[in-house]
Amino acid sequence: MNELFYVVPALGLVGLVVMVAKSAWVNKQDAGDANMQKLAGYIARGAMAFLKAEWRILSYFVVVAAALLAWSGTVTEVNGIEIHSHWLIAVAFVIGAFFSAFAGYIGMNIATKSNVRTTQAARTSLSKALKVSFTGGTVMGLGVAGLAVFGLGALFIVFYQMFAADAPANGVEMKRAIEVLTGFSLGAESIALFARVGGGIYTKAADVGADLVGKVEAGIPEDDVRNPATIADNVGDNVGDVAGMGADLFGSYVATILATMVLGQEINVEDQFGGLSPILLPMIIAGLGIIFSIVGTWFVRVSKETDSVQNALNLGNWSSIVLTGIASFFLTTKILPENLELRGVQFTNMDVFWAIVVGLVVGALMSIVTEYYTAMGKRPVDSIVQKSATGHATNIIGGLSVGMESTVIPILVLAAGIMVSFKFAGLYGVAIAAAGMMATTAMQLAIDAFGPIADNAGGIAEMSQLPSEVRDRTDNLDAVGNTTAATGKGFAIASAALTSLALFAAFVGVAGIDSIDIYKADVLAGLFVGAMIPFIFSALAIAAVGRAAMDMVKEVRRQFKEIPGIMEYKAEPEYEKCVEISTKASLREMLMPGAIALITPIIVGFIFGPEVLGGLLAGVTVSGVLMGIFQNNAGGAWDNAKKSFEKGVMIDGEKYFKKSEPHKASVTGDTVGDPFKDTSGPSMNILIKLMSIVSLVIAPYIAMTGGTDGKEACAGEKKECCSEMSMPKECHEGMAKMNCEMDADGNCWVSDSTCNAWMKEGKCDSTACIKQENGRCLVKHEVAMKAMGHTEEMMHSECKEGPKDGHHGEHH
Repeated sequence: MNELFYVVPALGLVGLVVMVAKSAWVNKQDAGDANMQKLAGYIARGAMAFLKAEWRILSYFVVVAAALLAWSGTVTEVNGIEIHSHWLIAVAFVIGAFFSAFAGYIGMNIATKSNVRTTQAARTSLSKALKVSFTGGTVMGLGVAGLAVFGLGALFIVFYQMFAADAPANGVEMKRAIEVLTGFSLGAESIALFARVGGGIYTKAADVGADLVGKVEAGIPEDDVRNPATIADNVGDNVGDVAGMGADLFGSYVATILATMVLGQEINVEDQFGGLSPILLPMIIAGLGIIFSIVGTWFVRVSKETDSVQNALNLGNWSSIVLTGIASFFLTTKILPENLELRGVQFTNMDVFWAIVVGLVVGALMSIVTEYYTAMGKRPVDSIVQKSATGHATNIIGGLSVGMESTVIPILVLAAGIMVSFKFAGLYGVAIAAAGMMATTAMQLAIDAFGPIADNAGGIAEMSQLPSEVRDRTDNLDAVGNTTAATGKGFAIASAALTSLALFAAFVGVAGIDSIDIYKADVLAGLFVGAMIPFIFSALAIAAVGRAAMDMVKEVRRQFKEIPGIMEYKAEPEYEKCVEISTKASLREMLMPGAIALITPIIVGFIFGPEVLGGLLAGVTVSGVLMGIFQNNAGGAWDNAKKSFEKGVMIDGEKYFKKSEPHKASVTGDTVGDPFKDTSGPSMNILIKLMSIVSLVIAPYIAMTGGTDGKEACAGEKKECCSEMSMPKECHEGMAKMNCEMDADGNCWVSDSTCNAWMKEGKCDSTACIKQENGRCLVKHEVAMKAMGHTEEMMHSECKEGPKDGHHGEHH
């Protein structure tokens, strides 16, 4: 095996080693006084209690799903089509699920240690606080990226050795290796969905309860130690924005790489890696992205209290993006051959490089646009602030309009990115663009995880009643963290859009369909149903937050009423009761949205077939991307509109601060936006990717069940016999039963094994059976018919009536 194979898991290990070193540095930092450590302990124990309860439930799902996958892997043929799978897909699924859960744990564990240390560092300087909080985020970023690259690279080596060591890169053996590897992505995305939805419900139930009763009714700060929901709120930041986000981007990372590998396997090339360069390229880019993310972290620093934290983070982010782009030039020109072709589209290695650059640019533009729509001091957030002066309703109207407006530029950027990357390198260009965008995931996650760490640090400072300058520093970090969290979610939804398109292309190839014809009634129906799914998914998630928040509000009110001395700091609230409410509600409510994402593709695929399922995927992708952008940006804008009042805002010549009537209106808007940006919105990218991955896994099993208009008999990969029939059904049906397909000229494409058998039996010679490089065989129509026992007289008698059954064209 070429040494390049081992570079991928080695790069993943480098990321994990650096992660361990940075984690050790964070643990050595001062954790503050006994009271600060006590409060941080409450948060850490609450987060671990939730995670253990969630894992207990998900373990049952993993066992059942693995058993079903193992059984499906034993099926070798469906309706005459060979299934390129193996029972080891279940093992890959379990490993993917474990790695995804472990990635979330790494992030949550370091976040619950970094928060109190950031608070203590903020007593010294802004520079020190940023270093501690961002290093904590870096641990999470490197943990997620390192596990993804190491796991995917190591499993690919194992499956390659088992199934395809001595086989051509575009043969059925490699197809089997990658098909089994899809189990790793399916496991990762399945856990990510439940972690994201469950964590989102948890954090927002606590946040809404803390806001409505603590801030609005009792008139105390959100993170006041007297607020019974404040510990649950801070726990929620960790289980939702850290553990959930970690599992989320772990799944995105893996799915993006895998989608590119599936398409790369179809490219027939001659290179120094046995034709594997298009398959290896996305994994190597991801691995090098870890290294450049580490380099980018060196640039994230401030020296003075007045320095911009946002600019420091942007400098680190741009550094990693530029370095990845430069490295991609040398990778594509050195690893790939000069000319490549996929599904009739020809392109060069330089075209692949430019497609990667397109992905990097799209990711950067998405972050810039998201920052504009959610950052304090920008027009969109200021417009919501101004509308708060006339009440709660106008604040809500302003936030909704900002969220809807914010979809325009990102969608145009995505559309342009898809078109340009396809223009450069076809579907492989779209997939490698997504891989390029995701290459700097370690840096993106470091920036994203920094936000909830800073938020927790501010909460601990408030609960510990530290001096105002400490809270000023943590508030500075927290305000930037709100924007980085929003940009991280914008980045995630953009990568999901490109990844889903690549997965969609892979699904079409495996399912054996050439196109999705929305002129057909059933396909159009599937498109509409798919567009509806993000809405019902969001409704279930938001309603779950509402129900849990109602329970939380009642509990906080009860404690204020029944426990004397809370408001006078003479009694400690029963924090654990609020933690318990959020935990039970989130675990109960996450099941239905998760079931929709997993079961819907299976039902539609097996009942209506691959083309209708393709329509469903198209609908859910477009609708989900729009819903995700709208909800993420609306929620982020509402949040920073509320935070704007903490420093004072000027409305119609009068300055307003916290506890003013406009501020109360902004709190209401933030409460509405919370489940948007932290529960349903971020789940959209997992929803569309998970449904695509499930469809890709079941594609071989539904390839024969989906035709319409009497075309179910056709088999094979291209199915020209179904789309451009040139013979009546009686003539071609026998050929279809032999696992072959016919083109418009009446020639028959058969599998390699069928071709060899016919040659061995003397039914055709080397000129009548022409073997192709792709492992299939072109057989002249007359020879194929004779090989199946049709004489010349039979052929004429069966076909003398010409085309019928709605098919068109001339009989050959």
